[in-house]
Amino acid sequence: MNAPVTPAPGPSLKSPAALDPQKKRFLYKLSAVIAGGMFIDGFILGGIGLVMPALTADLNLSATWQGLIGASALIGIFFGGPIGGALADKVGRKPMFIVDLAVFLVGSAAQFFVAEPWQLFAIRLLMGMAIGADYAIGWPLLVEFSPARLRGKLLAFQEVAWYVGYLLSYAVGYFMSTSLHADWRIILGMSTIPSLIVFLLRLGSPESPRWLISKGRTKEGLAIAHEYMEEADVQDMANEKPARASFSKLFSRQYRKSTIFVCMFWVCNVTPYFAIATFAPIVLESLGVEDGLAGALLLNSVVVAGSLASMYLIERVGRRKLSIPPMWIAAVALVIIGLFAHVSPMIILICFMTFSFFNAVSTALTGVYPGEVFPTEIRGLGVGFAAAFSRIGAAAGTFILPMSVDSLGVGITMMIAASICALGAIISQYLAPETKGLSLSDTSAPLGKALVK
Repeated sequence: MNAPVTPAPGPSLKSPAALDPQKKRFLYKLSAVIAGGMFIDGFILGGIGLVMPALTADLNLSATWQGLIGASALIGIFFGGPIGGALADKVGRKPMFIVDLAVFLVGSAAQFFVAEPWQLFAIRLLMGMAIGADYAIGWPLLVEFSPARLRGKLLAFQEVAWYVGYLLSYAVGYFMSTSLHADWRIILGMSTIPSLIVFLLRLGSPESPRWLISKGRTKEGLAIAHEYMEEADVQDMANEKPARASFSKLFSRQYRKSTIFVCMFWVCNVTPYFAIATFAPIVLESLGVEDGLAGALLLNSVVVAGSLASMYLIERVGRRKLSIPPMWIAAVALVIIGLFAHVSPMIILICFMTFSFFNAVSTALTGVYPGEVFPTEIRGLGVGFAAAFSRIGAAAGTFILPMSVDSLGVGITMMIAASICALGAIISQYLAPETKGLSLSDTSAPLGKALVK
């Protein structure tokens, strides 16, 4: 297996400071409104673990219902990712960019009126479908407008927004539950506010020029590209050709290696994270940390720091260095927890913080790679399929963790989580591409320059 190709210097580009002010404003606004969707995603998923004890008591939930409700949004992502991606590839990024936020808004408001477990499960399942669709719509749209030198940073910023949403949901919920003793419906329904704001901000967004060209609408696509993109990126679009979207193309000889990599890399990052983060208060208290909610809030703060570090470093050190070593470090931290589960609460908390930081560093790449390695005609579908595949593991981990802790104990459960991290590191060592500095045409070319072969 050959070493990854080091990207050759690209064409001369303006520095970010010299970028045309109008184009710069557009690029940052687009990144912000897509990040707004990611913020809502994190906000929706972050609150459920915090209110789980309260809604369990209020709705008299069994362990099965706890697992189903905890995993409901993740199950929704499994269906929403491929469906949203396929529609984004077929009808366009622009219309789907608005529709999925409308679903967020309706689902968020509906949480105020939950009276039965099945209602909450159904609502969060629908919201999860919108989350999956948002990955498959927003990331391709941002990829297709971004210059190569900023693409990784802007995509990694989306993960920062997700973690900030998750953290803020936890912080607001923690305050509302402990100081205001607010009902869990109000805490979950708070996502209505950011959903409405982001929905309004997304109105008027342009269609992706690369998508238009892939559909044979070259003149229209180039007009938008000249208005919003740098000249070097406009020139790169000469490599775009009309092509038909096909699910089977994900598994063709040209792209199956990319598909296998992004799916496995994503699932190995998020499975231990979701399992641990969703039930962090319960896990920490079982390990002797007296205030599990405060400890979980601290862990989520560390996660934000890890994602910020990844965003800062990605265009400096490249993708592979942020993919492989952090996964090994996260695995070691979980092994220590597994071996010394009841020795010292302080050691356990430090190891959880180490896991949270380095897991966030590598997980930031799950927002970068999928958009880069697939061509325009299947980019939405590729991102959506990878998101769906990752949620098989995330949902399973969320559903199984409380039962695993009860039957196997925290130690063995943490060792299983560590093995998942290690598997991700091994897969990344052999398949992770280095796409730093490459044009989008190169990163998404069949068996392209960036791929490890």
